Formats: sequence, structure tokens, C-alpha cells
Amino acid sequence: MSVKIGISPIAWQNDDLPDLTAAYTMEQALKEAREIGYTGVERGQRMPADTEGLRAYLDANDIALCGGWCSGSTLVNDLHAEIAVVREQVEQFVALNSPCIVYAECSNTVQGQIGTPVNDRPKLSRDEVLAYAGRLTELAKWMADQGMPMAYHHHMGTIIESEDEVNWLMEGSGPELSLCFDTGHLLFGGGDVMATLNRWGDRVHHVHFKDIRPEIVQDTRENNRSFLDAVIAGAFTVPGDGCIDFQAVANALKAMDYNGWIVVEAEQDPAKAPPYEYSKMGYDHIVQVCGQAGLEIKA
Repeated sequence: MSVKIGISPIAWQNDDLPDLTAAYTMEQALKEAREIGYTGVERGQRMPADTEGLRAYLDANDIALCGGWCSGSTLVNDLHAEIAVVREQVEQFVALNSPCIVYAECSNTVQGQIGTPVNDRPKLSRDEVLAYAGRLTELAKWMADQGMPMAYHHHMGTIIESEDEVNWLMEGSGPELSLCFDTGHLLFGGGDVMATLNRWGDRVHHVHFKDIRPEIVQDTRENNRSFLDAVIAGAFTVPGDGCIDFQAVANALKAMDYNGWIVVEAEQDPAKAPPYEYSKMGYDHIVQVCGQAGLEIKA
């Protein structure tokens, strides 16, 4: 079994905070990511929208599409309405051999509201999450029939943020719904990274290696700051620059025969954390922990 190492361009091109990264271009993101050694990139909003244009864009930079965000609304849409919303992205990702679509419920999220504390996010009861998971399974089945796995991204500011909510989502859904396991979001949400990974390893299809700075997370919680305030302050960083034990994560991935992408997704202020320098730091750390775990890295 082997892994591939990809990156989200969010360190160079932040879709939620475009002014923060205004000095950088998507072309620079892809060029520098490839120079560092990353072989895949998740889709960014400033990439070409059409499939052939995106294919040519990625090919020109010798980099693969290794996933991409999908803002879901299954909580409020029926199955047919949600299929209509996501169909074009599913078709594009199938055509470009993406390993998955990274899906998150965004119909009532506060993640993009800079004036809303992340503590004030919407919350569902266990029974409500179980019902949502059943509906989401039907969408995941449809995607699977098209040839595209759905990997659900638990995310700060959304209805699936805490460890309990991840557990409920997995318990209430069928095997067609897999998990995008994000270390940073799970720890920010108060969860146990290793317990969750060990419990749901057989459902993990995609992995985000994201570190956190715990003192900034604590400040965000205690002072009712927004998710975007936390990003600007530096709550997130690359693997090896925060507090998460990525060697333990890599060891667990090896033990469960994980065969997929490990993606760095670490948005922060580039004036404080230069994208090339930090992205290389993250890449080097992943290579180190994968090597020690016996995880082969596929070029």
C-alpha cells in the first residue's frame, strides 16, 4: 500500500479571505507546490471552471487533481435538488480522475461569517444527525454510481464538528459515505484525533494533515471569536509546526493499510507564514513520519 502527498492551494489563495492572499497567484501556488514535491492539488475557486480548461491547467503544472471542496445542502434540499446542484462537479471530477469529492454541509454554516463566533455554530441532536446521515447516504450512493466517492469533511462552524457528531454521522450512514479525516478540524472541535481515526479507519477515504496552535484555539473559544478570526490569528498551521503527533497518525494509517492521498490544508496569514517555506516544512514532516511508519510514498 502507498500514499500520495497533495496540498490545498489555500495557503497561497484563500477563497474565504481573498484579501489575505492578494499578493499571490494560483499559478505560483501550483508551481511552488510541485517544486516542493507535492504531486496533487485540491481544486481552488481561482482555477479554470471548465473541465478541459482545468485539465490543461493542471497538466501544464504537472500536478494531479486530488480532490476538492463541495458546499453541500442536503440538510435543506431533497435528493433530486441536491443532485442537480452537485452533478456538474461530480462529472468534472470523474473526468479528471479525482479520488473523491470533499463534501461538507454548508446550508447553515457560520464558517465564513467573520462576525459570528464559531461557538455559535448550528447544532443538531444525535437523532437529527442520524436522520441527516441517512439522507446523505442516498446522495453518496448516487455519487458512487457515477464513479465518484464522497468523503465527508467534518469542519469548524458546521453541524458536523465534534467527535460525537463525527461518530453519529458515521453510525447513521451507509458504507457509501466515507470520511475525509482532518486532524486539525477534529482537534479544534475538541475531539480525540487518534481515537476517532482508530474507530473509523475503515471509512477513511481521504486525509487532511492539518496542525493547530492550541493557544490560539483556546483564545478563539474563550473570547468568542469567529472561525475566520481564528484563521487570521494562526489557529492552523502545517504538520510539524503545531501540537499534533503526526507520527502516531502515520503509524495508524500504516496499520490500517491506508492507500490514498495525504493532503496538507493549512490556511494562515502568508505575511506571518510564507507559503513556500511552510508548505515545504509540512511536506518534509510528512515524508519523515511516513518513512518512519513504513508508508511508501508514491511519486
